[in-house]
Amino acid sequence: MPPASDIVKVAIEWPGANAQLIEIDQKKPLASIVREVCDGFLTVMRSSSSLIDLCVSVCVLQNRGDIKNGSILRLAISPMRAARQLLERIQSHGIDARLEALKELAKLSADPSFATEFINMEGLATLARLVESGTQYESYIPLFGEMLAFTLTAFLELMDHGIISWDLISVSFIKQIAAYVNQPMVDVSILQRSLAILESMVLNSHSLYQRVAQETTVTQLITHLQVSNQEIQTYAIALINALFLKTPEDRRQHIIRVNRPVKAEMAHQLYVLQVLTFNLLEERMMTKMDPNDQTQRDIIFELRRIAFDGDSDPSGTEKRKAIYIKDYKMLGFTNPVNPAIDFTQTPPGMLALDNMLYLAKVHQDTYIRIVLENCSREDKHECPFGRSAIELTRMLCDILQVGELPNEGCNDFHPMFFTHERAWEEFFCVCIQLLNKTWKEMRATAEDFNKVMTVVREQITRALAMKPPSLEQLRVKLRSLSYSEVLRLRQSERMSQDDFHWSQRIQPEILELIKQQRLSRLCEGSCFRKLGNRRRQEKFWFCRLSLNHKVLHYGDLDESPQGEVPFELLTDTIPVSDIKAVLTGKDCPHMKEKSALKQNKEVLELAFSILYDPDEALNFVATNKYEYCIWTDGVSALLGKELGSDLTRSDLDTLMSMEMKLRLLDLENIAIPEAPPPVPKEPSTYNFTYNYG
Repeated sequence: MPPASDIVKVAIEWPGANAQLIEIDQKKPLASIVREVCDGFLTVMRSSSSLIDLCVSVCVLQNRGDIKNGSILRLAISPMRAARQLLERIQSHGIDARLEALKELAKLSADPSFATEFINMEGLATLARLVESGTQYESYIPLFGEMLAFTLTAFLELMDHGIISWDLISVSFIKQIAAYVNQPMVDVSILQRSLAILESMVLNSHSLYQRVAQETTVTQLITHLQVSNQEIQTYAIALINALFLKTPEDRRQHIIRVNRPVKAEMAHQLYVLQVLTFNLLEERMMTKMDPNDQTQRDIIFELRRIAFDGDSDPSGTEKRKAIYIKDYKMLGFTNPVNPAIDFTQTPPGMLALDNMLYLAKVHQDTYIRIVLENCSREDKHECPFGRSAIELTRMLCDILQVGELPNEGCNDFHPMFFTHERAWEEFFCVCIQLLNKTWKEMRATAEDFNKVMTVVREQITRALAMKPPSLEQLRVKLRSLSYSEVLRLRQSERMSQDDFHWSQRIQPEILELIKQQRLSRLCEGSCFRKLGNRRRQEKFWFCRLSLNHKVLHYGDLDESPQGEVPFELLTDTIPVSDIKAVLTGKDCPHMKEKSALKQNKEVLELAFSILYDPDEALNFVATNKYEYCIWTDGVSALLGKELGSDLTRSDLDTLMSMEMKLRLLDLENIAIPEAPPPVPKEPSTYNFTYNYG
C-alpha cells in the first residue's frame, strides 16, 4: 500500500457522463494514471485512444502535485485537437458555425497550451485577416459586430501570452483597429477591445507606438471619456497615458500642446480626463489596511529599513521589538506599536502608504533627509512624517475631488498633471516637502498640527489657482508662498474685504450726499456765455433749478451777474418731467454745427445739452470743468441716473476716506461737543512768528 499522503481522491467529469470518484497515486507514472481514467469512461467513449488524448490534456500538468483531495478535474479535448477543430470551423462559410467557433475561441484563448497550438497553426494570422477584411463584410454579413467582438477578444488574449512579437502586426491591421476607435458610433464591446489592443501595441513595441500615434489623436480619444461606460473610460485613459506619457520627449511635446490656449470644449475634455484619472485612485483610497496582513506590514517595515538602514538589528526578539517601536515613533506614526492601524481610516486608506513608499523608493534622499532631520530636532518641534503623510494624502484627495464625478461645463484642468506618468505621486512628493518646510517656518509643535495643515492647504490651493504648467513650476510657486507670505496675503485680503464691506455700507450715504450737493448747486444757478457772438460786447444767460426741483428757469442777461439771479428775471422754463436726456461733447446739437467744428478742444469738453419734449434742446458751454461736472451730475440726478463725472469719483474717494477714518477713531468715553469751540483771541504780539523772507 502506498503512503496515505500519496493518494489523492478526485472527481473526474466528462460532458454527457456522470462524475466518477477515483483515487490517484501520485507516485505512479503518468501513463498508468491516464489508463485508469480511460478505463472508467470506456462506456462513454468508443475509442480509448481518443480518450487518452483527452486525459493527457488534463493530467500532463507541471503542477500535478498541487492536486488536492476533493478536486474536480474536467476532461476536455486536447489543445491540439481543439485548435484544429476551431480553426476549421472559423474558416467555414456558415455564419452561425463561425460565430459559435469564435465565441468558443474567445474562452479558450486564455489557456497557454491551447494558445500555443492555435498560434502554431497560423490561427492568429487567420484572425488578423478577418479583422483586416472586416469593412467589406460589415454591411451584409449578419451578426458581424458580435463576430468581430469575439475575434478581437481572442486576438488580444492570444497576444497577451507573449508567444509572438507585436512587431509582426501588419499596418493594415493597425489602421483597421484605429478606425474602430475613431468612429463616432461603434459597438461598446468592439471599442473596448480595440482600445485595449492599441494600448498593448504602444506598450510592447516602439515601432507600433509611432504608427498608433499617427492613426489616433488625444482629441479623438478624449471623446470616449464622455460616455457613461466606466470600462471605456478606463481603457481610453490607459491609451492616452501610454501614447502621450511614454518618454520624456513625448511628455515635453505634450506639455507644449496643453499649454497652448485651448477651446472651451477641449478644456472641458481635459478636465474630464483629469477627474477620471484621479478617480482610478479611489479604490486604494477607500481600502483599509489589514493590521494582521504580513504582506502589507512588510511595506511599513520597508519604510523603516530605508530610513534607518545603517542601524543593525539586535539579536534578541524583545530588543528588536523595542528598537522597531522606537523607529516607528521617529517615523511619526500615531501607533508605533502597530503602525498598520494608522492606515485603517478611509480616506486615505492604502493610498497614503502607496505615496509614502513611492517617496521612499523614487526620492530616497529626500525621504531620508525629511525623516532624519526631524529625528534630530527637539521633541516638541519635530514634524511627524507618518501622520503628516497620511493627513496630506487625505487633503490632496479632497482638493482634487478624487472619487467625484465631473461637473458639466467645468473647464478647471491643471496642465501639470499631463506632464508626468506618475503625476499624482510626484505631486505628493512636492507637497510633503512643502509641509516639512512650512512646519519649520512656523516653529510648530505637535499641538500646532492642524494649524500647519490649514496653512499648507492654503499654500497648495493658491499655487494650483495659478495653473502651473509643470510640476517644477509648481515647486517654484510653492517656494514663493512661504508662511510669512501667506500671512501677508491674508492680511491684505482681510483689509480689502473690510474696506469693501465698509464701502458697501457707507457708499450709498456718501452718494446721496453728493447728489444733494449737486442739486443744491443747481438751485443756486450758474451763468453761461452765449456762443457765436462776434460783437465786442459779450452776451450771457443764466439758468437755475427751482427749489422744489421741478422746473428749470433760464433767461438772457446783459452782463455777468455778481450773485444769484431772481426767478422773476428768468422768463423761460422747462419742466423737469419733460427732460429726456443729457448729451455731452460731440453728441451735442450745437457742437455739430459747421461753425462750432472750428471751436477748440476746450470748448468741446465743456459742452453739454439738455434734451426735452418736444424734440428741443437747451445747449450749454460751462465756464470751467467744475461747473460742467456740477451740471451734468445734477441733471443726471434729476433723471435718476448714475453720477459718472470725474468730480463725483474724486468726491466719493475723499468723503469715503474721511468717513472711514472718522469711524475708526477711538472716541470711547470722549464727549464730543455739539457746538464748535470759540475762536481764541488774537495774541498781543506776533514776535513768535518766523520771517521766511
